[in-house]
Amino acid sequence: MGLKTMSLLTGATPSFSGGSAMAFVDDGVTIQNGVHLTVPATATAVTRESATAKYKPSSLNTDGTMSKDRKTISLAIPMVTAAGKVVYNTIRVEREVHPEFSAANAANLNVLGAQLLCDSDNATFWSAGSLS
Repeated sequence: MGLKTMSLLTGATPSFSGGSAMAFVDDGVTIQNGVHLTVPATATAVTRESATAKYKPSSLNTDGTMSKDRKTISLAIPMVTAAGKVVYNTIRVEREVHPEFSAANAANLNVLGAQLLCDSDNATFWSAGSLS
């Protein structure tokens, strides 16, 4: 299967197991409407993982309707290349939800989004860019 025949589970319960915990803490970097976090257990600052979370609340539009809120979180995993350059491998997740969308529907949207990243149907897209 692939992207063009993708199947996602609605109402699913996501679960992750194994691995090691990567504990993040607030590092005091100022982010407007957000927070910046790092992993203090990483020995060198050059390769220290970081995450940034931002929130833009919904607001009243001039026509009396409400805008969607926006929540964004990104994770950066730096590495030193063979040429000695530092590069930041990054993943960003952004969700926009209208205030009338129920909390249950918003939570299900998160589950569907997680599947876009992890579902086997999408593996060749993430590994090789296959659009099939």
